[in-house]
Amino acid sequence: MQFTTDFFLRDTAEVARELLGHYLARETSEGLIKGIIVETEAYLSSSDPACHASRGQTKRNATMFGPPGKAYVYFIYGNHYCFNVVTGLEGKGEAVLLRAVQPVTGEDLMLKYRGNNCSEANLTSGPGKLCQAFAIDKSFDGHDLGDKPLYLLENKSAGKIGAIKATPRIGLSVGKEKMLRYIVEGNKYLSR
Repeated sequence: MQFTTDFFLRDTAEVARELLGHYLARETSEGLIKGIIVETEAYLSSSDPACHASRGQTKRNATMFGPPGKAYVYFIYGNHYCFNVVTGLEGKGEAVLLRAVQPVTGEDLMLKYRGNNCSEANLTSGPGKLCQAFAIDKSFDGHDLGDKPLYLLENKSAGKIGAIKATPRIGLSVGKEKMLRYIVEGNKYLSR
């Protein structure tokens, strides 16, 4: 079952936490790829210097200011994409970064897209790796995540995935002290 817009039209940190245990799915011409979300980070529009929207709307971050439930995809460090889910009120500029998933379906395709020489634990353990494994690029920026070929699905067993913990965000130079990273504790696919 897919999420309704109302799920994303809430507090961003709450959405980041509650996405854990649910599915990210991507249909490709070669088959279905699916994984359980095990790590997220919330990015808030106010008092959060790490948020792309903190300095106002630009061409690059315009999708963040759009309706909730859309994909916000950007290119970073000149070598990989990051995939976010737009949350909160339209015009606010908030999103949840998907940092890691636990593969469920299509591991062979993930491995192919990642380069065939990557270890299982390294397959989707970080936002760039996740995008590469799921063949997510800038063409998905603004995509409605209720529509194929890239979508989010509810998992009725999401509450049984394990203990959820809030931690400081990682990989940032500013705003890293904020406890806005949410993880399924002990999952081997978490970012390192």
